[in-house]
Amino acid sequence: MAIREMFDSIAHRYDLLNRLLSAGRDVSWRRFAVRRLLSDRNGLYLDVATGTADVALEIVQQAPSCQVVGLDFAERMLELAKPKIAGQPIELIRGDALAMPFPDSTFHGSIVAYGVRNFPDRLQGLKEMARVVKPGGRVVVLEFSTPSGLLGDAYRLYFHHFLPRIGGLISGNREAYSYLHQSVEAFPPPQIFCDMMIQAGLARIRCLPLTFGITICYVGEKPWPTEI
Repeated sequence: MAIREMFDSIAHRYDLLNRLLSAGRDVSWRRFAVRRLLSDRNGLYLDVATGTADVALEIVQQAPSCQVVGLDFAERMLELAKPKIAGQPIELIRGDALAMPFPDSTFHGSIVAYGVRNFPDRLQGLKEMARVVKPGGRVVVLEFSTPSGLLGDAYRLYFHHFLPRIGGLISGNREAYSYLHQSVEAFPPPQIFCDMMIQAGLARIRCLPLTFGITICYVGEKPWPTEI
């Protein structure tokens, strides 16, 4: 409940802050991740923790013949997404990523961008993302990481000190952006997260670092029954 209220409170400045705090790189990161998602350009795709629907819009931009369902638990985020998706083949649903209201094998692929950190049970969330995807479909996770070396030191300094101040000044909720760096630091290392994707029933896992490892695109495939 506290995380849901936090996202509702910053929803009005969420898109602007994403651009500012990533120096505009979030656009290219989403574009990269969506390219890895699309196995059928006429398919049905699920965007988990859709927020204000930027990923959902990127999917239909790359594959105009497809359809997208955006799922999120934050009502205010979905309200702000509605005018953005007007006229697009996108449906927004308020729901729980840990207990999705969809039958097995519904979608050609599922994606979550910067939302898996907020799942109370990450493994369960990944299992749900895999469950609702058809065999052969892909599950894509885009998430922040912490680079190593001097870049990592500078990145941590930025996340600890500058990001909460900038985010708090613009959004009015500094606590939300303090939570961001805390949640990034608490996120498991890439190899452990890849193992978690395997535990969720996915195969052929790929870990693709972007922008010196500031963010990582994880890609897995749901195996066919004969492969299990």
